[in-house]
Amino acid sequence: MSSETTVRRSANYLPPIWKHDFVQSLTSEFTGEIFVQRFNELKKDVEVIMGQTIDEPLKQLELIDTLQRLGISYHFQNEIKVMLERVNKRDGSDWKKNDLYATALKFRLLRQHEFNISQEVFENFMDETKNFSTCPSEDINVILSLYEASFLSIEGEDVLEAAKSFAINYLEKYIQSSIDELEIVIVKHALEIPIPLHWRMSRLETRWFIDIYERTTNMSPILLEIAKLDFNMVQAIHQEDLKYASSWWRSTGLGEKLSFARDRLMENFLWTIGVGFEPEFRYFRRMSTKLAAFITTIYDVYGTLDELELFTDAVERWEIDAIDQLPDYMKICFLSLHNTINEMAFDVLRTKGVNVIQCLKKVWVDLCKSYMLEAKWYHSGYKPTFQEYIDNAWISIAGPVVLTHTYAFVTSPIQNESLKSLKQYDGVILIRLSSTIQRLADDLGTSSDELRRGDVPKSIQCYMNDHGMSEKNAREHIKQLIDETWKKLNKVEAKNCMLFQRFVEMAKNLTRMSQCMYQYGDGHGIEHQETKDRVMSLLIRPIPIHECTK
Repeated sequence: MSSETTVRRSANYLPPIWKHDFVQSLTSEFTGEIFVQRFNELKKDVEVIMGQTIDEPLKQLELIDTLQRLGISYHFQNEIKVMLERVNKRDGSDWKKNDLYATALKFRLLRQHEFNISQEVFENFMDETKNFSTCPSEDINVILSLYEASFLSIEGEDVLEAAKSFAINYLEKYIQSSIDELEIVIVKHALEIPIPLHWRMSRLETRWFIDIYERTTNMSPILLEIAKLDFNMVQAIHQEDLKYASSWWRSTGLGEKLSFARDRLMENFLWTIGVGFEPEFRYFRRMSTKLAAFITTIYDVYGTLDELELFTDAVERWEIDAIDQLPDYMKICFLSLHNTINEMAFDVLRTKGVNVIQCLKKVWVDLCKSYMLEAKWYHSGYKPTFQEYIDNAWISIAGPVVLTHTYAFVTSPIQNESLKSLKQYDGVILIRLSSTIQRLADDLGTSSDELRRGDVPKSIQCYMNDHGMSEKNAREHIKQLIDETWKKLNKVEAKNCMLFQRFVEMAKNLTRMSQCMYQYGDGHGIEHQETKDRVMSLLIRPIPIHECTK
């Protein structure tokens, strides 16, 4: 089929602003032995600080929270587990009985680390109408602590829902009356969109919090220095991963050959940092950037319905000679996809002794079929109901593709039972919930642009059509649905014992990254200023350090 005689849609994506030569020029000084030595010295100092809080449960909780928000808690996982177990066993003491701040902090941290703790711990702070009607302290940290804790709720926890409503109302009024500039910054950050701490992309939160922590009166110079040093050392690792991904992308030629598609290597890599920033996940970041590049290429409006059917058939056959049936522009894409996924499956077989190729192939077939259904809806003018749309859209957002590959990359050893469950989407609630939030966040940020260039109605429009409501009200419903889906996701974490815990956290991180990327619109495809700023702060600019080199 000749592209010269075929009328095609086009998203008219602009060229990437992050060029290959610029990426390859990135360097960091934070790779030398002097920084490693200084980091190890500071790590010992932190361990001493942790030991000094052994008889003070509130200080232990505050220290754990600070370590997490500074982005360095992954270095002290065993110590933190012991501290939380000790705090949890002291439940019979009265150190927090009448302290809402301590109660909320303990609740959030224990739930986050999978301890069983009931919402009933807050009932002591409610009036006879079961409302949080008064504030027991003038300290705004009390309400902030309650606010953040409320987002760890699961379905049916009315006490936490009341806590959330009370905290939001209180904090909104506080912004209007406070004269403390730093506290206003912190409260506005918490209420943004809103995306609470539990929903935030951790590395961006770390970068923001390091700056805030440096301005607080009770700042620990040791914690501040090790946080800055760790951030910069990890950034250096990310730069090397990014260089690898950029070189791979250039070698495929897809950016040049498929000029209609989104050439967003930097944004694709940014997603991987949101899902797994730790140094140990280098392979995950490098391979997942490749996945994201294929997803953003395949998920485009350029192909005709006939061409998309041919491409879907080729992916389903998963054979080299399947390229013969494809138009020229699709041949390079299919062959590159085929070879890359097979190489990933080979790596898993070589390192873990498990053949995952059929599992990986299946999620790509399902992704292409979900695209096909959306294309048929568009070309026929069919308007799906909200339920029809979401039943397909949680797959077309590509969450199952990313998470299935992630499981293969990061889980060791791979359990046959859980691998089988990943092949059946209905059997893995975790993947569906994570992907559903990803889809809803995407629609909130991109649906207007996508409809203008020609696409199927998104969740917002489907809900408007179903219920005859305004776009504003439909958007509010989608936001509420995200909140409700997070409650289900919180519940799944504790029950999904078949799956590797790190994978569960990465599934939640994918959800967090989607809310981050689409927070201000289409931060992936359009390259908003916010995305540029985030790339600069996470990947380009190190944090100035004055102590660790002395």
